[in-house]
Amino acid sequence: MSGSNGDLAGRTAAELAELIASGQTSSAEVARAHLDRVAAVDGKVHAFLHVDEETVLAQARRVDERLAAGEDLGPLAGVPIAHKDVFTTTDMPTTAGSKILEGWRPPYDSTVTARLREAGLVILGKTNMDEFAMGSSTENSAYGVSRNPWDLDRIPGGSSGGSSAAVAAYQAPLATGTDTGGSIRQPAAVTGIVGTKPTYGGSSRYGVIAFASSLDTPGPFARNVLDAALLHEAFSGHDRMDSTSIDQAVPPVVEAARRADVAGMRVGVVKEFATGEGAQAGVLARFNEAVELLESLGAKVVEVSCPNFTYALPAYYLIAPSEASSNLARFDAMRYGLRVGDDGTRSAEEVMALTRAEGFGPEVKRRIMLGTYALSSGYYDAYYGKAQQVRTLISRDFATAYEQVDVLVSPTTPTTAFPIGERADDPMAMYLADLYTIPSNLEGNPGISVPCGLADEDGLPVGLQIMAPVMHDDRVYRVGAAVERALEDRWGGPLLAKAPELVEAAK
Repeated sequence: MSGSNGDLAGRTAAELAELIASGQTSSAEVARAHLDRVAAVDGKVHAFLHVDEETVLAQARRVDERLAAGEDLGPLAGVPIAHKDVFTTTDMPTTAGSKILEGWRPPYDSTVTARLREAGLVILGKTNMDEFAMGSSTENSAYGVSRNPWDLDRIPGGSSGGSSAAVAAYQAPLATGTDTGGSIRQPAAVTGIVGTKPTYGGSSRYGVIAFASSLDTPGPFARNVLDAALLHEAFSGHDRMDSTSIDQAVPPVVEAARRADVAGMRVGVVKEFATGEGAQAGVLARFNEAVELLESLGAKVVEVSCPNFTYALPAYYLIAPSEASSNLARFDAMRYGLRVGDDGTRSAEEVMALTRAEGFGPEVKRRIMLGTYALSSGYYDAYYGKAQQVRTLISRDFATAYEQVDVLVSPTTPTTAFPIGERADDPMAMYLADLYTIPSNLEGNPGISVPCGLADEDGLPVGLQIMAPVMHDDRVYRVGAAVERALEDRWGGPLLAKAPELVEAAK
């Protein structure tokens, strides 16, 4: 897609906001352009689960009225955004990608939703996702798979694959996601865009349908680092409705993204993630080039060892399912959502069993059973308790590393986007997609994925992951923006400009 004046769907969020603020266009015109784009391409990409044109245009006209009345709505006023279907919204359904919540309309907005509205962003619709955010490919959605705009036969990542696909296909300049084990950074990497997991507690979980409460973190998607920082700032900050929310000011992420300078910074290469075991050669090649680039920009590169990171994956797949088994107990057919078999002849327990059997997909059932087992009497200490001890060791590795360096870097994913269906019958192969991202979720620190090139084997995007200490989110934006600027100078434009025609209907 070009970024010409006549092509509003090709503009960045910052550019669109400036055009709207200056009166060169209106929020309604920008919304119309993106609705047209969705209509043209989403039949192939399937990024969205729900789009209501009338509601979208009404939102946009309201923003135009507020701006005309002199309200100061913030730097993203009037810009469209795609919203992951795990955030509650009063004016459209929220399903979490699950049949058990099909058609459910919440009675309240999530804090993130409310803050988007307050900031004047226009919610285009709700995006597809792995059911209850459990997956790395968006193949676990009850409503069909989303597709990677780089290659429609490949996955767009997950669980926030609908959001990443929407941004990469120019259906929206911004999108929300949630990151429990890499579900923002991994889809961003495989679709060639930017995705950030903020510090845990830095963005509110209130109104986010819970998967794993000690891990879930809302964050932004965008096509560049500055846009991601602007969105991060717009919906982050303390929330009294979330008991895990951090009562501190949002780090200066926008200022850091504009600074884009790594001179004098200490960058740590995680030894355990740079060895290449299980990783695609093209991914490692682009990562090593990115590290060399950072050094050429004035950063001091240091190899650091985090030996317990190798245990992050098994620890995560005990902790996350255990929390999921507790959180998903609320879907019992008694209060809201799907109800099966309630014909007056069955007990409440029978109705509950029938509803959960029909309403949950295979991956959700797998994780509920695994989590229930790990928490059961006689096994708690051996499994869940041991995993929490490993989590502590991983936190100590991070603390030791950050005594030596300002940020840590690694590839975001071991491979590029894999073909749809390739790992459907191999859960372990699917779980390995989050190998490099999970440690940051267990620790709670921020991480970002920025595009760093295309793999030689398949010409598909590769992501560079940048991690920083808790509440130092500004560092990941500062380093990410520096890498982005240098690489775009080298490439002559954004990585997405190197994509094949995203979909035929865009021509």
